[in-house]
Amino acid sequence: MGSFEGIRMVYRNLLKAVEKHIGKEEHKVHFTDFIREEFRKNRNLEYPKDSSFIQQRINLAQNYTYLLNSVHHHKDLLFSYNIAVDRSNEMKKVLGKSAASVGLRLPDVYQS
Repeated sequence: MGSFEGIRMVYRNLLKAVEKHIGKEEHKVHFTDFIREEFRKNRNLEYPKDSSFIQQRINLAQNYTYLLNSVHHHKDLLFSYNIAVDRSNEMKKVLGKSAASVGLRLPDVYQS
């Protein structure tokens, strides 16, 4: 994948994955800044001469994109199956809403 369009697609996919799974908030902007800086830093490389280095960097970006998407997909699956994920806060909210809907209040044991 040495073409400019292919590299641009990898760059866009990586930025989309970071923004989707890590976030766009101000305190998380250093992730996207690092990615932009790395791609800009290496934009003047010459393709035939530096092709192995370019391919390593592209593979790294693709693998990190795949990792981000896979980890978050796995987490979503765990949540959907209630497996090995601490959902105590989520359950407290559900219990509190259920109790409130019938005019009751949770005992102090369940209060946060």
